[in-house]
Amino acid sequence: MSEEFSYPIGKMVARAEYSDQERNEFLVQLQELPSHLRAAVAGLSESQLETPYRDGGWTVRQVAHHVPDSHLQGYMRFKLALTEPNPTVTAYNQPAWGELADVQTAPLEVSIRLLEALHVRWVALIRGMKVEDFARTFVIKNETRTLDMTLHLYAWHSLHHVAQINSLRTRKGWQ
Repeated sequence: MSEEFSYPIGKMVARAEYSDQERNEFLVQLQELPSHLRAAVAGLSESQLETPYRDGGWTVRQVAHHVPDSHLQGYMRFKLALTEPNPTVTAYNQPAWGELADVQTAPLEVSIRLLEALHVRWVALIRGMKVEDFARTFVIKNETRTLDMTLHLYAWHSLHHVAQINSLRTRKGWQ
């Protein structure tokens, strides 16, 4: 498995602090994700949607459905951290979720619409945060994470999965 195919934009590297400018850039990435994901899957045939983005990886269909699944988790983590002191949140079994019936059978348009609606709410939530809110935390897998780092993670996640699909399209000549 090639790192280039798994992480076409590189791995996410968290930092302890982020600037207002970086937060704004992350917010734009979240805001633009639904249209970028829609463009990445546009015009693909059923057979192309069933193609893994790398050997042993998820299919394009699974990746496209995974993004709103993951971002729903992120949105809820933000809301919990903003309303409770350092809540503990559960992780979810991403590979198992990728095998469930909705991922295998639901039209991609359903997940893209879900992502569009979710990101309208999530962006509004983040825009309403005060600077000190980005230091709020939650615990997952015995690790404490700030909302600052979590915003960075989901902005990276947005670019990461769209790049996986676009990289496959380029390699296969599906442009």
